[in-house]
Amino acid sequence: MMARLLSTSCPLDIASSSRSYYKPSNQGSISLSSSLSLRISCLPLKRLSIHGKKSQRRCTIYTAAVSTSQEAKTEPGTGSYRSSSEASTPKKVMVIGGDGYCGWATSLHLSNKNYEVAIVDNLVRRLFDHQLGLDSLTPISSIHNRIRRWKSLTGKDIQLYVGDICDFEFLSEAFKSLKPDAVVHFGEQRSAPYSMIDRSRAIFTQQNNVIGTLNVLFAIKEFKGDCHLVKLGTMGEYGTPNIDIEEGYITITHNGRTDTLPYPKQASSFYHLSKVHDSHNIAFTCKAWGIRATDLNQGVVYGLRTDETAMHEELCNRLDYDAVFGTALNRFCVQAAVDHPLTVYGKGGQTRGYLDIRDTVQCVELAIANPAQQGEFRVFNQFTEQFSVNQLATLVTKAGEKLGLQVRTISVPNPRVEAEEHYYNAKHTKLVELGLKPHLLSDSLLDSLLNFAVQYKDRVDTKQIMPSVSWRKIGVKPKTVSA
Repeated sequence: MMARLLSTSCPLDIASSSRSYYKPSNQGSISLSSSLSLRISCLPLKRLSIHGKKSQRRCTIYTAAVSTSQEAKTEPGTGSYRSSSEASTPKKVMVIGGDGYCGWATSLHLSNKNYEVAIVDNLVRRLFDHQLGLDSLTPISSIHNRIRRWKSLTGKDIQLYVGDICDFEFLSEAFKSLKPDAVVHFGEQRSAPYSMIDRSRAIFTQQNNVIGTLNVLFAIKEFKGDCHLVKLGTMGEYGTPNIDIEEGYITITHNGRTDTLPYPKQASSFYHLSKVHDSHNIAFTCKAWGIRATDLNQGVVYGLRTDETAMHEELCNRLDYDAVFGTALNRFCVQAAVDHPLTVYGKGGQTRGYLDIRDTVQCVELAIANPAQQGEFRVFNQFTEQFSVNQLATLVTKAGEKLGLQVRTISVPNPRVEAEEHYYNAKHTKLVELGLKPHLLSDSLLDSLLNFAVQYKDRVDTKQIMPSVSWRKIGVKPKTVSA
């Protein structure tokens, strides 16, 4: 049974007060190589596992953090402020979920653009792989080795806070220590299939995502009211309506009266529903507390390399190809590389917005450099092109043939509850107006993805390719994976 807090921790059998401690001094510090200094703070952990009846404490790791903040103006594109004294100081950005697929690439990109970056992550995404018997196609280093390597290559520090944002005490101390100017929030369980495995995963997804985001909102209110929240949402909130999808809001006339209202939500999994709840909570706190927030409703991300992750093998990003966490184009490229038929769900007419991971990091940077106003909840649709599943399969087939691969396609029963043929036209102009220069899907990008898949094909577990999670058959019994 899954506990609510799936945090990487060091359980210690210590009988003591439940009071938590955080000391921003060097006392109790651990010196590591490559100038990475870590502090340990023990916080109480109430385990909700059926077997966990004893109260324990866990060791949460903090890096040294800057505790000063300055009133200044943003200098666009430089990741820095220009204060009244003309001294340039870095803009501080907290990246929650910075060890994940989008979060790691974004952290490096922002650091490279001279932002002062701090990663907050409980490393639970790595735990999911262990639980389900999955692995990234590409070998990925530990977060500590990643950060050390980045420091050795660039001389730039990335701070690290290991802990769970569902633990408000932990999040509070991170906020008070860093005093971020912007928070980029990737820190959620991001897989629709994972949320549909069984009851416990559905509950974990909603508790983790909704409560975590609420904690971030309260932390901004209490400790850094002018902090700009850049929240990663999903185009899946909209569903597939038979009208054009606007960017967050729609103007309608009803019975002779006109108003601009939030665009209707039609989520299609417990994961997507958690994102809808997030959007409502953020919109409310912008109105009630004056929080400034940008909701990036992101499409399906593909690709592996950014300028920064390509600098060294220890900076390499993860690439998921399994049926739980893998996204369509990445999965198809891996399937082609190992001579597995491309798995098109149902009729294959499902159409979505897609974007290169290089555009994900570019969009986040644009949102930070052009923050929302105090009390504003703005929504950007973050994608660059639309494709159906069948169109993606055709593109991968043609690209694979150029590389001498014999690519086949099969239709498999659709495990999801979704329209397989539908109208889809989503607007996505606001980020382009801010300066987004899209990397459109090209033959060279497909060649690169396929070559990576061929390079690492010995790491592919073909048993993880076919879908095993059914939207209609989800049950209360915890589902496990047999070896």
